[in-house]
Parts: sequence; structure tokens; C-alpha cells
Amino acid sequence: MPNSNENSLVYGLEDLQKAASWLLTKIGSNRIVCFTGQMGAGKTSLIAAIVKELGVLEPISSPTFSLVNEYKGLDGKTIYHFDFYRINSLEEVYDIGYEDYFESGALCLIEWPEKIEELLAKENCLYFAIEGMDLERKLSLLVS
Repeated sequence: MPNSNENSLVYGLEDLQKAASWLLTKIGSNRIVCFTGQMGAGKTSLIAAIVKELGVLEPISSPTFSLVNEYKGLDGKTIYHFDFYRINSLEEVYDIGYEDYFESGALCLIEWPEKIEELLAKENCLYFAIEGMDLERKLSLLVS
């Protein structure tokens, strides 16, 4: 079982689904959830586990080149997965119509939110940091 306290969790790869489940209890009714961490920290893997936990049966991949992937959970609700690592300007984010996604009420899971910081209303976003620690990861809810 992962090691956790109220706002952080240390987990290994074998505990990825349990970490996703823990994170979902923290998300609550928040619809815009941001993930920070270095390249290779496990953001995409964790988001894939979250999406799986929500009942998505289709293959889950990183939207690194498309910027956004759309999934449907078992309950029929839409889940958007964004990866802004490769954007060169905010124009690219405007071009995909980010407002439509963010204001849809659907769950939006965002990798590399620091690349679009000025477009995010901090009060409407929940932030998690992922840190790599050898074979484990530390997932922390960032409380402002």
C-alpha cells in the first residue's frame, strides 16, 4: 500500500492504480487539475491510471503532439488530457479553443501547466506535483 498523509502520497509503479484512486478522492468537484514535475516524473502514467480508474477502456496515450486527447468514462462523462510540453506560443493553445474545453465542465487533466500559466485561473485549478525518487514517486497536492 502506498505511504500517504493528508496531502501527499509516496507510491511505486505497482501502486499506480491506488495512487490514481487516492488522487481522485482529492480532486472532488474540481474540473481543472494540473500536474507539474520534471520530464520523466510519471505525469502521463499517472494520468493514464486516473483515466483508467474512471472507467475508460480504450488505449490511453500522451497527447504530446495533438495537445489534447478526449476520453469517455463508463459514466459517459468526457475527460480531456492535455500535454502542453511542446507548445511554442500561447497562440497554439488559443487555436485549439482551450476555453471551450476548460469551461465545458468536463474533467481536464493538464500536463505542463506552467507553459500556459497566464491562461489558468488559479482559483479554479487544483495542482499536484510529482517528484521522482529512485523507484518511487511522491505525489503532492499543492495547497496555496
